[in-house]
Amino acid sequence: MKYLVYITLTATMVVLSACSSKQYFEPEMTYDAPTSAYGGVIVDLSRDGATLENGKYIGKSGTSNITLGEGYRFLSESKYYVLASNVEGMLKIIDKKTNESIREVSLGVPIVSATIRKGIVAYILNNNTFGIYNIPDNKKVVENRSERTYAIDTRAASPMFIDNLAVMPMLDGKLIIVDIENSQNAKVVYLSSYKAFNNIIYLSRMGNTMVAATPKKIISLGDNGKQEYHANISEVAITKGYVYVFTKEGNIVRLNSHFEVIAEKKFKFAHFSVATTFDKKVFALDQQGSLIVLSADLSKFKIYDIGEVDAPAFITGTKLYKDGKIIELSNLGYE
Repeated sequence: MKYLVYITLTATMVVLSACSSKQYFEPEMTYDAPTSAYGGVIVDLSRDGATLENGKYIGKSGTSNITLGEGYRFLSESKYYVLASNVEGMLKIIDKKTNESIREVSLGVPIVSATIRKGIVAYILNNNTFGIYNIPDNKKVVENRSERTYAIDTRAASPMFIDNLAVMPMLDGKLIIVDIENSQNAKVVYLSSYKAFNNIIYLSRMGNTMVAATPKKIISLGDNGKQEYHANISEVAITKGYVYVFTKEGNIVRLNSHFEVIAEKKFKFAHFSVATTFDKKVFALDQQGSLIVLSADLSKFKIYDIGEVDAPAFITGTKLYKDGKIIELSNLGYE
């Protein structure tokens, strides 16, 4: 990915060594899926969107006509603003109404992820620093560095706001929960303590429950206390009280709110690129181009061939963006 300068040499070596022995998912039967073109190529991903080769981006609402600027990558957006960053650690805040940059803030270190709400930006830097920036006051509310990290998984989660709290998904397997109005009052939740590839890759809410995952573990914190489930995690999706875990071994696991395994389906040698769930269906894209559509209970499935994944793919809402094409997932079934 063009702008992810925080990928270390260690990560590259792991990928290269794995490629020589990798085996691939080969379904016996596949079906064609209708596609449409959107005229872009994804060059970088964040948890909240994708940066296109032409400098525009795909956000939660789909493709945008806003240009981020040369060398900038999309981080996230709100109703009024877009956040972008470059390799020098510059945070650009773009007004959606005027399509113009209203502020550029030098953070000095490349930004891994950031989220904005009501004029407050919560961010994570690639040296494992978290911070909160107030746009109206043009100042940092807090900025603190956590423990040193040696290599991270590129699927870095974005910070999340809950009422007056900012939940920071750190690169060393911790969640730091900061009170925006009293930044000295912070709580730390430890997920795991691996020295490498241990960053928080997923962070979301399921009602009153917070769900977070590293590449090795997923936890929930909420009405049922703390639950956890261990796996080699490629992706996570949640819907209506259920959590779906997509593993690096090709398993799709359905967990209930107590993290008990309700159902499981294995696709031998599948390497999931992106996944989602909605409308009582589960969707998982293998890196070789097999799009698997399953029933919510994982008992039925159908596989569509949409071509090998040459560039990063991104799902938002009911649409899958892949190699310049859009696949409308709601039109696909499992029977």
